[in-house]
Order: sequence, then structure tokens, then C-alpha cells
Amino acid sequence: MRVHLGSDHAGLDLKDHLVTWLVDHGYEVVDHGPFVHDALDDYPVFCLRAGEGVAADRAEGLDSLGVVIGGSGNGEQMAANKVTGIRCALVWSEETATLAREHNDANVVSVGGRMHSLDDMTRFVEVFLTTPFSGDERHVRRIGQLTTYDETRELPPLPESALRGPDA
Repeated sequence: MRVHLGSDHAGLDLKDHLVTWLVDHGYEVVDHGPFVHDALDDYPVFCLRAGEGVAADRAEGLDSLGVVIGGSGNGEQMAANKVTGIRCALVWSEETATLAREHNDANVVSVGGRMHSLDDMTRFVEVFLTTPFSGDERHVRRIGQLTTYDETRELPPLPESALRGPDA
């Protein structure tokens, strides 16, 4: 499996650690940077490229996922989610990493380099990379709604329960 990585200065140490960890565990790594510490760097530069790499690989039918890393992971998640076809989840536990894959078929994960220990974050990434999508109909349906919106910008129809109003 190919794994695209992107971060900012706050995530650089974790990203560099993950490059080695991923290679040692048989993953093909594409590192989109940064490659040196620059306290003034901008995470969108690197995280958008990681997202674009995952989207391009998946469009070609390749098995590819991504990891974006920052201080909190929030901005990096927002950047990756701007890429058409990317579903990036912010994870802070093994459970959120599992659910991101099982329920949301997330194809990029975001972690906060200043929020957890190196061992914990590595474990979150490992869980994310090794957990398959469940394929349950309700999850497929919901992801389909997101995909359709991503492609058309048309909102999904409201369910009958929402058409009755708050006083129903």
C-alpha cells in the first residue's frame, strides 16, 4: 500500500518517524514535506499535496491512503478535505481511527503531533492503515451522499422526518 504524508513544522518529527516506521512495515511512502523545520511554513502547501496524491492514486485504482500531521491536526484535516474525493478524519484514539475506516471509509487521517505521545500517534496511524471499511449499507449510502455532493454541490434530499418540522 502507498501512503502519502504531509505535515507542517509542528508535525515534522512525527512525519519523519512515520516515514521510517512505514517503510519498516512494508508500506510505500510518498513524503510531500516539509523536509526541514521552518516555524513559518504553511500546512496547506504539504497537506493539499498529500491529499492530491491519494486522490490521484485512487482514481487510478491504486491502494493508497494518506496521513497529515500538525500540532493539533485540525488545520491539516481541513486542508486535506478540500481535495475532491478525500475524506480525512481527525483521530485522537484507536477507536476514532477504527471508526474513521469502518464507518467513513476515510482515505486520509489527521493526527496532532502536540496532542499525544509518539507511540500513541504511531498506533493510531497503524490502526487506521490496517482497518478495512465495513461496507455496511448505511455507511455506503452516507458516503455516496458525500461523494455526490462533492461532485455536484447538490444537497441530498431531506428525510421525511425532517419535512414535518420541529413541532411534528
